[in-house]
Amino acid sequence: MDLEDTATKLGVPVEDVERVHRLAADRPSAPLPALASAPALLEKLAVPPDDAAEILAGWPDDGSELWTPELRWLLDRSTALVRADLGGHQWLPPGPELPRDRGLAWRHLYVYAYLALVDVVLTYHRDHGVPDTVSWATLADLGRNLAVDRRMRGEGWPVMQSWLTLHARGGVYELGRLQHHRGGATISLHIPDSGPLTPDAVAASLDEGRAFFPRHFPGEHYAAFSCGSWLLDPQLREYLPADSNIIRFQQRFELEPYEEPKGIEADVEVLRFVFRTLTTPLDRLPRNTVLQRAIVDHLRAGRHWHWRTGSFPV
Repeated sequence: MDLEDTATKLGVPVEDVERVHRLAADRPSAPLPALASAPALLEKLAVPPDDAAEILAGWPDDGSELWTPELRWLLDRSTALVRADLGGHQWLPPGPELPRDRGLAWRHLYVYAYLALVDVVLTYHRDHGVPDTVSWATLADLGRNLAVDRRMRGEGWPVMQSWLTLHARGGVYELGRLQHHRGGATISLHIPDSGPLTPDAVAASLDEGRAFFPRHFPGEHYAAFSCGSWLLDPQLREYLPADSNIIRFQQRFELEPYEEPKGIEADVEVLRFVFRTLTTPLDRLPRNTVLQRAIVDHLRAGRHWHWRTGSFPV
């Protein structure tokens, strides 16, 4: 495999192709499920109908003209790259960001890699006694993220393709309202777009996490829950009522001193989560909720949101 030629044909930096080649090495990949079983699998993963139709239409069957040798190589090696880190809990880009407007194979290549890894991670879950209900709730984050990406007209996927490798390696578990991210010194909490962040729903999810990790990962010991998010920015208290769900969520955490995070722009993340757009001018964003008005007014005043991290004991 000529890596420079492959990079040129993929339209990506050669360094990105060299990274995939190095990390995947000669490790085994994983086969895609049969096309006949794919519709049922996509439904279990909560993939919306429009995305499911595209994924099925672009399926990498033998002889498909959509799939060049370079794309087939990248699919195989990115799957091997992720599988090689099964059980890992760090963010892991599965490969280079592709020009997704070149066709269905380009648009959904990392979705196919995720689908190939479903049986692998389900086996990992079962080896740890994780209930199927938790497994499928966790893995169905694929559908949620595809829906967000479609709403964002493709602006969301570059972050999501790395995020979803956590699910495919057994690093993240959706336990009720919150996603619980194992590894390191704490259980990191993530907040999916799945309804109100009510105190009761949060408390129930935390109770699930307190029981889940000692039961299924007894060799790992966590003394605290942690979270990094713009939702923990104390500036929100200037705009939201004290009994709002967000402020009550904030009150659980002891914040660390503020430091500008590397690689995270809080203003961008706020727009991504609240409005699902990164390009709409501020004066054209909706102002239907207290939170939407707060975000827009804060930015239009020339101020910035902050990414804050905090924790509290398990």
